[in-house]
Amino acid sequence: MKKTKVFALLLLPVFLLLSCTPDASPGGPSPSPDDTASPSPSPEDASPSPAAPPLILTAPGAGFDFGDPPPPVFANAGVHDPSLFYGDGWYYVIGSHLASAKTQDFMQWIQLSTDTRPGNALVPDPQTEFADAFAFAETTTLWASDVQQMPCGRWFMYYCVCIGHMPLGAIGLAIADHPEGPYADQGMFIRSMATPPEGGRYDATIHPNAIDPHVFFCNDGDFWMVYGSYSGGIFILSMDPVSGLPYLGQENLGYGRKLLGGHHSRIEGPYIQYSPHTGYYYLFLTFGGLDAAGGYNMRIARSKDVMGPYFDARGQNMIDCRGPHGSFFDDRAIEPYGTKIMGGYQFRREEGEPGRTTGHLSPGHNSTYYCAETDRYFLIFHTRFTDRGEAHEVRVHEMFMNANGWFVVSPFRFDNGTVRSFTSEQLTGSWKLIDHEQDINTRPKISTTVNFLPDGTVGGPMSGSWQLGADGKTALITIDGVLYTGVFLRSWDNDHSMWVQAFTAMSDEGIALWGAGAALK
Repeated sequence: MKKTKVFALLLLPVFLLLSCTPDASPGGPSPSPDDTASPSPSPEDASPSPAAPPLILTAPGAGFDFGDPPPPVFANAGVHDPSLFYGDGWYYVIGSHLASAKTQDFMQWIQLSTDTRPGNALVPDPQTEFADAFAFAETTTLWASDVQQMPCGRWFMYYCVCIGHMPLGAIGLAIADHPEGPYADQGMFIRSMATPPEGGRYDATIHPNAIDPHVFFCNDGDFWMVYGSYSGGIFILSMDPVSGLPYLGQENLGYGRKLLGGHHSRIEGPYIQYSPHTGYYYLFLTFGGLDAAGGYNMRIARSKDVMGPYFDARGQNMIDCRGPHGSFFDDRAIEPYGTKIMGGYQFRREEGEPGRTTGHLSPGHNSTYYCAETDRYFLIFHTRFTDRGEAHEVRVHEMFMNANGWFVVSPFRFDNGTVRSFTSEQLTGSWKLIDHEQDINTRPKISTTVNFLPDGTVGGPMSGSWQLGADGKTALITIDGVLYTGVFLRSWDNDHSMWVQAFTAMSDEGIALWGAGAALK
């Protein structure tokens, strides 16, 4: 035991270098938005296998009038670890460094703030307002925050601070009368690498790093906070909806119920979304490192009880997802767990398609939103890109529920499209498929092009079959003997500036498969 503790303490100075601040980078100074990401394969230059016969490329849906809306217009914002909340007719995101933005349509964002310097739109003087928290964590900035409107009508901001190279972190509360502030600090209420809430001794391998809070009301009205990053894992606390603080007497020395992780596994950014369609609570998580070469990717698990246990599509209990005793950043140990919904990806540009395609790297630290009025689910996250170093932007993708009760994510950003019903004739043609697999991928998954033939078979470098459900939207796709279920949809391909057919699906084992129709005019 003594040797193990010494080992853990020696590792503490480096263990958080890839945690939830966009200013962190492994083994060196903070990355600059102008830095160049690790080289990635070029889909434009990649050649097909010499053994593969050339495909005759056709655009699915060509010649049909879908009544597509006008092309969407996007305005981007940079908010790392974007957490969504709604107020006064606007959707807001708040993230690390007190960055924030707002939108009314999930497509055109207005940047409100970018950092903790004086003049921040939410907190006019962050250095003074959060002086106690900054002094505790030996920092001058905030990490991932979350905002919730409470029954009293006021806005509670759950902020966090961390030194970055060890789990010296804390979560605090600030309150405002308006979603855009100004927020007034009420102090820290939970700390890591300090005396635990209920006393005892802090152990970074089994107790949480007190950052990455997400607060929410579950469907029975109880108030909760899920939080944690690396270190001892992800935890959930029962909260008082009046004070906004944790109830006393909770397990694990007051840190709450442990859901997964431990021994410095690279898991963070927890977020819980309840679905009235399935009755499940879905725990969203981000695995890997946040930088462009870090392999950030989003995964989910689900439970009928908000306190767990949570299981992935393979039926694995997420409490078993952790590194072995004495390990450190052991990605191979955690890779098999969690239902991966998105990692880095890039659709290959095929002959005849205009322009180049955009590679996405390390998408993650998401929030979600369910709009009861329209019955639509949304995934909100940040992503990096293959040719832009550590620069990042907010993205919103629509989510759908497949036949097995798992979320599947649109391959393209939200475009407000509503065409969701098709005939088989509108889906035959050339499709670019992305298999997200199960790994923590540090390079983008590159698409493989196949043909969906009129007889329901798949032609090209992959073999299989495809079928449109009787409802005109369900996708039943078999590739190399594996069945994927999901939905077909019509999407805006921003790389090629045109509407295309698309699908998103998932296998029984939880492997996500995306498809984009060839963008041929």
